[in-house]
Amino acid sequence: MWSNFFMQQEDDGRVGTAALGGVGSKSGRPGKRSRPPRMSDSQEGKIKLAFFVALIGVTLTVLGMGTEFWVELSQPKHSRNNQTCEMAHYGLWKFCVRTLWVTDIDPERESCGPAELPGESNCTYFKFYTSGENAVIFKKTTEKGLHIAGAMLALFSLFLMIMGSVCITMSLSKSVPFFLKPATTCFIFSGILVFLSIIIFHQSVLVLLASDHSFPLHHELSWSVACLGSAGAILIFGGLIFLLLSLPSNPLEKCFRQQSSSDA
Repeated sequence: MWSNFFMQQEDDGRVGTAALGGVGSKSGRPGKRSRPPRMSDSQEGKIKLAFFVALIGVTLTVLGMGTEFWVELSQPKHSRNNQTCEMAHYGLWKFCVRTLWVTDIDPERESCGPAELPGESNCTYFKFYTSGENAVIFKKTTEKGLHIAGAMLALFSLFLMIMGSVCITMSLSKSVPFFLKPATTCFIFSGILVFLSIIIFHQSVLVLLASDHSFPLHHELSWSVACLGSAGAILIFGGLIFLLLSLPSNPLEKCFRQQSSSDA
């Protein structure tokens, strides 16, 4: 009796499972996960083009960060004697003092320079990052707090560029647009941090000049800052392109289609 009862219960369970399996197969197998949408060839080509633009910004950032031509400090041309004069230029990591011949300088220029002229150079790394000492350049003292803050912002922006590049590489290798939005955030914020680094660095230069008014100096931002400014603009532009490509429908193409349909 009991054996017949358990056999009947087992048969009813099999029938119920089969019925549920049939319903699941008819409803399109809800237990299976749907695959993420794949990128088309045209979208993949646009992403590669935008990635190339962003890599230009990354290259300019690395070039600007590694040089010591962020700012040039120039003494008056005839402050020492009639033959030579001194000027200094520095970046995030080290500074150089150069001795130039007055005869090589443009006669209309009042200060010593520019740094591209031939002359003797003496370069020293900043001791901010080792012993914490401030540097003295032409009797003027640097502000290590602002200088270190600008350097840290520049390094963090470089870290975000690397993370954005990894996201784009994964998106292209997997052919899925999921990683475009994280890459957008990384590149846009890295460009903003580059501009903030330039602003803080320039503020540290102004503090340096105000530390001692007895010794006049002429200062001008050099070509490294121009590279970094261009890099920041390119990175933000590349991030905005990635943002447009990550949207479900390109708003620019939609706008053009509406305009063509209204003209027709």
